[in-house]
Amino acid sequence: MNVLSRYVARTVLGAVALVMAVLLVLGVLVNFISEQGAIGTGHYDMVEGLIHSLLIIPRFALNVFPVGVLIGAMLGVGALARSHELTAIRAGGMSKWRLALTMLGCGLILLLAGLAVNEYVAPRFEQLANERKALARYDNLSLAGAGGAWVRDGNFIINIAERSGVSEYGGMLVFELTPDNRLAAVAHAHRATQGAGTSWELGDYAVSRFSGDSVSGERENRHRLNSAASVGFLQLAVVEPSEMAFGALYRTIRYLRNNDLDARTYQLALWSGLARNVAIPLAVLFALPFGFGVMRSSGSGARSVLGLGVGLLYFFLQRTIESGTVAFSLNPLILAWVPTMLLGLASVVLLVRTR
Repeated sequence: MNVLSRYVARTVLGAVALVMAVLLVLGVLVNFISEQGAIGTGHYDMVEGLIHSLLIIPRFALNVFPVGVLIGAMLGVGALARSHELTAIRAGGMSKWRLALTMLGCGLILLLAGLAVNEYVAPRFEQLANERKALARYDNLSLAGAGGAWVRDGNFIINIAERSGVSEYGGMLVFELTPDNRLAAVAHAHRATQGAGTSWELGDYAVSRFSGDSVSGERENRHRLNSAASVGFLQLAVVEPSEMAFGALYRTIRYLRNNDLDARTYQLALWSGLARNVAIPLAVLFALPFGFGVMRSSGSGARSVLGLGVGLLYFFLQRTIESGTVAFSLNPLILAWVPTMLLGLASVVLLVRTR
């Protein structure tokens, strides 16, 4: 990368960072205001509300990242165009295609940053925020409402009741099925703790087994149950698929498929998330043609409005397609990429038409 490419990249990335900083400050303010209705319940006070608002900022940043990148790229290209630096750069021998590669490089840097936040930062901070809020507001925590969480693992159907610790739950129901889906046994444990590997340690375990017209029962102080439904997986039962990391989504989809369960919602979340991330370099490229032609001398206000408009159009189109895919049981692998493909096509067409 030569000096001109580094200068363009520094200008564009700096503008994106400035826009994202403004959006994040607004996000903290909006989140803190939205928490006012929960303040006052239990030990959840203003300080806890502010901490909660700060902890969920990584997730907010991911949600507004495509729009922030588009607006920032528009402003960065606009700053270069208004000062005639973009014209001087092209006169110095840097073609529009070399500029396009530089913009794509900026987009790839932003893409990697977004993937890192999505995989390692946002899920952990969001989980911590929800746990702090729940512990402050309520004495008894429930994993998934009054009915607990239900999961199927092979021939077992498991129901987890209240969560009483990091990896300990107040009770577990285990329904064992025969290969032809008949009920073979029903078991109940008053305590359930995650054991080593894929096992559960069950306390005060009682099981009733059905054999023909007879029922036999037995009790154990401790019983080990081997199940792939670990604490980590059960925690995903109360997380929206759109808020999960890509690695967690992939593992959940594989688990559901292995147990012949419906994984379409998680598949849609995975492909939509990947499509939105791929759209980030395309959004940076989309801003380049607006540094030439009639918008070369436009102010930052016009560019911000244009970037916001295109970003909102992409956002609503993506959400509309996601809702339609779920409602009409369409193929998520194809439809999730439609808005991103349209954005990429528009970027290439505008760049080709640029002189």
